[in-house]
Amino acid sequence: MTEKKQLVWGYLAAFATLLMWAGFSLISRLGGKSVLTPYDIFALRLITASIILLPFLRSMPARAWADRRLWLLTFLCSLIYCPLAYTGFKFAPAAHGAILLSGMQPFLISAVAWLLVGTRPNRVRSIGLGLIGTGIICAAMPYLAEWSPDYAFGDLLILLSSICWAFYGVLAARWKYSPWTLTRAIAFGSSIVYLPIYWLWLPKEMSTAPLSMIIIQGAFQGISATILAMLTYLKSLELLGPERTASFLALVPVVIGVLAVPLLDESLTPWLVSGIVFVSLGSYVASKTGRA
Repeated sequence: MTEKKQLVWGYLAAFATLLMWAGFSLISRLGGKSVLTPYDIFALRLITASIILLPFLRSMPARAWADRRLWLLTFLCSLIYCPLAYTGFKFAPAAHGAILLSGMQPFLISAVAWLLVGTRPNRVRSIGLGLIGTGIICAAMPYLAEWSPDYAFGDLLILLSSICWAFYGVLAARWKYSPWTLTRAIAFGSSIVYLPIYWLWLPKEMSTAPLSMIIIQGAFQGISATILAMLTYLKSLELLGPERTASFLALVPVVIGVLAVPLLDESLTPWLVSGIVFVSLGSYVASKTGRA
């Protein structure tokens, strides 16, 4: 594949991930405001994904279940990440999640890459990160007045989940598993560990939740977030590298803000417009620095 085609396919994969990550914040917040517990939502995610992927279980590599690296990635991006994120969305709005989960990724990825690989951002990338940071602050300004102890607790949990994802992104890119193998390993490995614990000990409210909410959460979290978004994210990592991918996905808070205009009847504020300009420009500048 030529470098030009690699960039085109990489950014197509990143754009698909962008849309699904934006949906993740919105749908997870919808679930957080329902009677479903965070444990219910994670269980629905794993049950749906496992059913969809079950026909492909036997074709897993023979040594996958004894691979410590695969298990570490499974814990980072699923068994730790998901409970933290879903619990955070019980307390914090979708916009907070978008800013902390996606908006913070360029900085967290750069920090983790520096820590684990010794890759320091060069001058051009540092300028891009500065522009992205300015844009994220602009996009976040309307929400600062909403601060409360509940929001702060939710934000902390979501930030911790974002840190887990940054470690996952750097390590997944470094270890170069195929997206298909890693997606299945994470789905099945998480199910093996989590679902028995959920069934035996964790609080459940699925029996009291509307069927429509169960279907929405199961379909989106299990199919879109666990399978499709994982495949497109990993393909973007493979073709663009973790830092360039994270810079592009920093647009998620802006997408959430724009979607709120028609969906939630919110206004296109000067803060949001400024955020769009700065994050877009920063993502472009940071993407010119080459692969991580």
